[in-house]
Amino acid sequence: MAPVTSITANVNAQLSDALTAALPGTVGDALLRRSDRADFQANGILALAKKAKANPRELAAQVVSRITTGDVIKDIEVSGPGFLNVTITDKAITGNLAQRYADPDRLGVPRKDGAGVTVIDYAQPNVAKEMHVGHLRSAVIGDALRGMLDFTGEKTIGRHHIGDWGTQFGMLIQYLIENPGELAPASEVDGEQAMSNLNRVYKASRAVFDSDDGFKERARKRVVALQSGDKETLDLWQQFVDESKVYFYSVFEKLDMEVRDDEIVGESAYNDLMPQTARLLEESGVAVRSEGALVVFFDDIRGKDDQPVPLIVQKADGGFGYAASDLTAIRNRVVDLHATTLLYVVDVRQSLHFKMVFETARRAGWLGDEVTAHNMGYGTVLGADGKPFKTREGETVKLEDLLDEAVQRAAEVVREKAQDLTEDEIQERAAQVGIGAVKYADLSTSPNRDYKFDLDQMVSLNGDTSVYLQYAYARIQSILRKAGAVRPSAHPELELAPAERALGLHLDAFGDTVFEAAAEYAPHKLAAYLYQLASLYTSFYDQCPVLKADTTDQTENRLFLCDLTARTLHQGMALLGIRTPARL
Repeated sequence: MAPVTSITANVNAQLSDALTAALPGTVGDALLRRSDRADFQANGILALAKKAKANPRELAAQVVSRITTGDVIKDIEVSGPGFLNVTITDKAITGNLAQRYADPDRLGVPRKDGAGVTVIDYAQPNVAKEMHVGHLRSAVIGDALRGMLDFTGEKTIGRHHIGDWGTQFGMLIQYLIENPGELAPASEVDGEQAMSNLNRVYKASRAVFDSDDGFKERARKRVVALQSGDKETLDLWQQFVDESKVYFYSVFEKLDMEVRDDEIVGESAYNDLMPQTARLLEESGVAVRSEGALVVFFDDIRGKDDQPVPLIVQKADGGFGYAASDLTAIRNRVVDLHATTLLYVVDVRQSLHFKMVFETARRAGWLGDEVTAHNMGYGTVLGADGKPFKTREGETVKLEDLLDEAVQRAAEVVREKAQDLTEDEIQERAAQVGIGAVKYADLSTSPNRDYKFDLDQMVSLNGDTSVYLQYAYARIQSILRKAGAVRPSAHPELELAPAERALGLHLDAFGDTVFEAAAEYAPHKLAAYLYQLASLYTSFYDQCPVLKADTTDQTENRLFLCDLTARTLHQGMALLGIRTPARL
């Protein structure tokens, strides 16, 4: 089906053409926004008139004289110092929505022309370590961004840059060599057992490492064996990775996220290529030797005593760190994956590191006009008290425990409201509501801001929560079931009530909102749209009887608005990675 042009885009185009005609040689931007006095208000005329040294009201009047009212624009008038109030016809609203309704898969939303390839680096746990609350935001935000970008037509490739390399593995592997059989094969354990095994081995090996100097020396030699590719060492290292993946998958499954095995590409994947990265940087002069280390300096990045802060590509002892693996990853993603955009969903505290990495890659020619990189630095998860989220004992909260508690709280809410659900259905809905609540609380906040993790608020039926949106969807499904033989059908000839118009215009803006949110990497804008949609639907439902409307045509048209609202909620929530149960 052909894409549907939104009414906003249609009116903007007409107004821009009129502005350009009124001021030849100038490209006008109407800057439409919703208004209490009309469906839209164009306020770009003031800025354009000031720039052209023209009278804004006179310019606005010229624009009005060039606009043809009728099928789309019902009325347009000048107000205030030069605003334009625009009223849309009922027929245009219902007609546009009918076209969207006829396209159940995409709701008339087009795919963008010239889409590129975006590699998204997100959800980065560490091998042999439990995932904690600090891993939540990267996973949830990255998954939502991927959903939105895919929907707009972008090709996305996930990269989970897991911590699977480094000195701690020498300790772990040496312990397994000296204590064989301590780690069961990954095929024989589930996620909980896998983490239990890893924790036990880690604690035991750490205790020996701290108390036995001989073991400590053997562990350090084991690191060298790992880096040099010793088969026995690599085989045991692979056991840790496989066991950890079993655990990772169990946590991501609770988060209702799909993580593909071929997209888990850890630090180890770049080990053999890091010497080449260092050589290329040194030969090109981008990196220089300083006190034995290979480093990159930046004029605008300085630390204490106003001294330059370097990016260390290679240590003086020949070892490589995060900078080398991140730069090698960029080369791989640009050359082998043909990425046009690199998107990193990483803690905002690593912003300086990635600023230096990106600048180094630009100097080396790996990033440029055709390939861009963006760090989606995100804020911290705080407790209800506004402090970093910790347990009562001051420890970091385990992600599994947090998710389990969210589902438990959601079960209480669902059970209280459930009328015809079995206990199994309550538990199924509780998982969808609880995990949705956690995700939505994160995604409805601007990523670069901290946010409070308050389960009581998250699972509330009132306010800006996913539960409110899910119940709005379930309510609509209930209405559609009660309608029986009367089916949703658009009636463009009908006059719309104010609440119907407001709902209809907002429904028509779904595609524009998704594109804006995807382009700005701003899932909170889509979340805000969905919350407003549910709120407008509540007003519509309160003011406009559906099943008891005055005529059958009116009932069908209002059922049509109900069903399109449900489809839009379902699609929008799905892009954010949140489910919408049909019964709650």
